[in-house]
Amino acid sequence: MRSVRAAVVAAVAASALALGACAVGGEDRAGAPSATPGQRSPGDAPQPPPSPDRASPDGAKPGRDGAGRDGDGRGGSGGGGDSRGGAFARPPADDLWQPDRMARARQPPHATAGGARGGTDRVPEPVPARQVPRPYHRNMAPVGKVFFDRPEGPTVCSGTVVRDPAHPGASNLVWTAGHCVHGGARGTWMRNIVFVPAYNDRGHPAERLADAPPAEVSPYGVWWADWSQTSDGWLRYGGTGDERGSAYDFAVLHVRPKRGGASLEETVGAAIPIWFGAPPAGRISGVSAYGYPAAPPYDGTRMFRCAGPPGRLAAAGGAPTLYRVGCTMTGGASGGGWFVSRDGVTLLVSNSAIGSTAHTWLAGPHLGRAAREVFDAVSQRFAER
Repeated sequence: MRSVRAAVVAAVAASALALGACAVGGEDRAGAPSATPGQRSPGDAPQPPPSPDRASPDGAKPGRDGAGRDGDGRGGSGGGGDSRGGAFARPPADDLWQPDRMARARQPPHATAGGARGGTDRVPEPVPARQVPRPYHRNMAPVGKVFFDRPEGPTVCSGTVVRDPAHPGASNLVWTAGHCVHGGARGTWMRNIVFVPAYNDRGHPAERLADAPPAEVSPYGVWWADWSQTSDGWLRYGGTGDERGSAYDFAVLHVRPKRGGASLEETVGAAIPIWFGAPPAGRISGVSAYGYPAAPPYDGTRMFRCAGPPGRLAAAGGAPTLYRVGCTMTGGASGGGWFVSRDGVTLLVSNSAIGSTAHTWLAGPHLGRAAREVFDAVSQRFAER
C-alpha cells in the first residue's frame, strides 16, 4: 500500500507545480445552496434530461428533494420531502458491465460555460493533455472510470477513490461530478453506476478492449455504487444552462465492499484526502487534472492529465468562483480529480465539471461548505456499516 501511495504523490508532484505557501480559506459564500442528501445510481452528463414531470426510466418520478435511486433504478423513494431515499435493491446483474459493454459506453454532452464576468481571469492557453504512464495501477491507481446508464445508453465519466474518516484505511467512497449522478433541475438519477479503478490498466486500443483479459481492463474489479449524493445547488440549477449549477457540480459515490469485506481503498492500495476549503485560484500555484477523455480526438480508453496554474472563472448569481486551467481533455473526463501536492501529500481540491466548446480549458468547482456537507452526509450514512 505504501508503494502505491508513494507513486501517486510522485505522479502529481511531477505533473503539477508545487502548492505555494498560503492560508486555508475560501469557503462557500453565505447563503449559497447547501448539500441535499439522498441519491444513488450512476451518472455523468449534462444531458438534456427529461422534464421533472416525466417518469424516469424505471417508471418513478424524480423528487425535487434529492431522494435517491438504488443501483438498478428500481428502489428508492421520490417526492414527499423524504431526502433519505428508500431501501436499496440488488443490481440487475453483477456482470452487466463486461469489457465489451464498457467499450461501447459513450461520453455525455460536454457542458460549456458562457461569457466572462467580473472576477474571471483571462482565458488560459490550451495545455495539451498528456498520457499517464502505464500500467496505471503503479502510477495513479485511485483514478478510474465511472460507467452508468442513461436513457440514451451506456455513458462514462471519471472519478477518484477518496479517503473516508469514518473508515480509516478502508474507504468505499468515490468523488466525481454531480452530473455524473443526476441530470440536474430537469433530470433524474442515473442508473447502474459502477466504478473501475485504473481502467484499461495497460492502455489497450479501443478495438482490442472487448477481447482484452478482464484483469487488464479492470485490474481491481468492478465496484457497484449503492448510494450517490450530489448538492442541492446542482439539483436546483444543473443541466439548465444556468452557470450556478457548475459551481456545485460535485458528487460522492459509495460502493459495495467485495465478498469477504475488502474495501475499495484496501483493494486499490490508496485513497486521496480531500482538501475542503482550499485556497482560491491565485493562491494555488499549480494543479493536476486527471481523467479519461472520450470525445474526439480521444476515445475514452486511456488516462490523461493536464497540469498548470489555475485561474478564476466567476459563476452567475453570486455562486462560488470556479478554478479554471488550460487543458485539451474532452467529455468523459468529467468528474476526474484535480490534485495538488502539499507537504508531500496528494490532495484533491476539485473535479472537472465544464469546459470550452473548443476544448482548450476545463473548470471545476471550489470544494467549500456545500461540498463538505455532501461528503459528510455519505460518510456518516455508512459509518456503522
